[in-house]
Amino acid sequence: MHLSELNYLPLTPSFFSILVALFVLLVVLLQIGVLRYAYARIGVSSRTALLLLMGSLIGSYINIPVAHLPEQQVATGQEVIFFGMHYVVPVVVDWPGTVMAINLGGAVIPTLVSVYLLVKNELWIQGLLATACVTAVCHWLAHPVPGVGIAVPILVPSLAAAVAAILLSRSHAASLAYISGSLGTLIGADLLNIGEIQGLGAPVASIGGAGTFDGIFLTGVLAVLIAGLSPLLDGPRADAKSPKRSSYW
Repeated sequence: MHLSELNYLPLTPSFFSILVALFVLLVVLLQIGVLRYAYARIGVSSRTALLLLMGSLIGSYINIPVAHLPEQQVATGQEVIFFGMHYVVPVVVDWPGTVMAINLGGAVIPTLVSVYLLVKNELWIQGLLATACVTAVCHWLAHPVPGVGIAVPILVPSLAAAVAAILLSRSHAASLAYISGSLGTLIGADLLNIGEIQGLGAPVASIGGAGTFDGIFLTGVLAVLIAGLSPLLDGPRADAKSPKRSSYW
């Protein structure tokens, strides 16, 4: 097994470029002032938020191996389609079986950011409830995909997170959407379905990687958009309650 074979883009280049385009769109909206107060509502500066999203995109290429599952035969060098998304099965040679890994951009970074937002905004109860809701939805709709691992329809995490967040706390909807969308997807789709991995023939089963990365990344984008719409959610007093710049991270 060559460690270099563990690292690959979770989506085909054409579909990965769609996520890159969404990131570029956020940068443009920031520059023209459309999202002037969005990042303050999340609790991080605009520069930090963009760096984290960019880190997620770049980090999606990196898988950190944590375990090994013996497998008689694994798929290699394929393109798998699930709910319209095209996932990549890496090309491997002399592969020992299914390697369990943690994706840097789809699991490590979102988890660290979610913990930070939980602590900073003290959203323990709302965060737990929102995450539980998204976890249940993702676990219900998660599907074992041969050659890839566990996958969930791309829009499910972000939509479920948005509904749960807005219902639980409009003033912290953006933070809750990011927290519940990220942690709920990782727990509901990946962690609760680890037992389904063996037998799928996936050379790499990455937590937060192929199958769930796209949904998690879209959750981060959605959190920013919800924050940008927060004055509409909060009503006419939103401006008076906008966080001060000193609260930026």
